[in-house]
Amino acid sequence: MTERSMLLALFDDVDPAADAIEKLRTMGIGDEQMTVISGIPVLEKFLGRPSVWTNVPRLALGGAVVGFLAGMFFAYGTPTMYPLNVGGQGLFAGPPAIVVIFELTMLGLLASTFLGVFLDSYFPSYQPKEYVTEVSDGKIAVLFSCPVEMESGISKAMTALGAEAVKPAEAQQL
Repeated sequence: MTERSMLLALFDDVDPAADAIEKLRTMGIGDEQMTVISGIPVLEKFLGRPSVWTNVPRLALGGAVVGFLAGMFFAYGTPTMYPLNVGGQGLFAGPPAIVVIFELTMLGLLASTFLGVFLDSYFPSYQPKEYVTEVSDGKIAVLFSCPVEMESGISKAMTALGAEAVKPAEAQQL
């Protein structure tokens, strides 16, 4: 297996960073070997990166279904198990049942969405993270792994595409 090194390219704007990511792909660097670090949220499609799929919508839908079933149980199951006839009224009251079902559906949806986001973001993370001080100043950093023998060619290509600096990267812990 060839020896690899980590390089960091700094860009002023999104467009040169997107061009650099495309150039890295043509040079044989895969998406799984690249990380984009930005101080502002940038959509994947702006950078030409593959979309990140998440399980949060499925978890939210599951939580809503569980909440709906709990609401149905409290609105209709409880009066069925413990019937209480009052003054000739029906056993089931429609408007209060709608409120209970709605509230428990939303409670299940919100709780499972929070839990899904919490789990999907791998929080807490005990692994070292990349931190680049220039990103705090509004720059966009592209961190990538490449074979050592390709370092100089990739560095020249990144500089030609508008990178301010291309330097070896080290994980910094703050």
